[in-house]
Amino acid sequence: MAANITHRNLPQLLLKAREALLCHFRVILTHYGLTEQQWRILRTLHEQGEMEPNQLCQACQILSPSMVGVLGRLQTMGLITRERATYDHRRIIISQTPDSRALVAKIAPLVEAQYRLIEETIGQDIINQTYAQIDQLLGTPLDQVPSVKLP
Repeated sequence: MAANITHRNLPQLLLKAREALLCHFRVILTHYGLTEQQWRILRTLHEQGEMEPNQLCQACQILSPSMVGVLGRLQTMGLITRERATYDHRRIIISQTPDSRALVAKIAPLVEAQYRLIEETIGQDIINQTYAQIDQLLGTPLDQVPSVKLP
């Protein structure tokens, strides 16, 4: 007997929405030789400044084992530096390089133009409502939702 699941698959719907939007930006990133994860890191560093790897993991939603490889590739590409923190030599600080800032300066206008095209096509109201709903969802205490008891 099959079990009934009455709720729509919200995580899967969010992934579909992500892909439906991201495909419009992926072309830009690929043109400049970047992956989505690499761009998330560069954009975050550009917007927030230097960070420790664990801060980048949280900000970019990249798991630590993956982050190690992505940071290594970005460093090989000359787009980030990794240096020991002066206040604590156990800590590593990730920073943008001048090449990284120049690359972001090339990509940013294209990303902004793509956002405008998306807004023109689906409407500013839908975009604003989506931002508001996502902000509201992320502002709730999801980490306090209890887990079901497993058999």
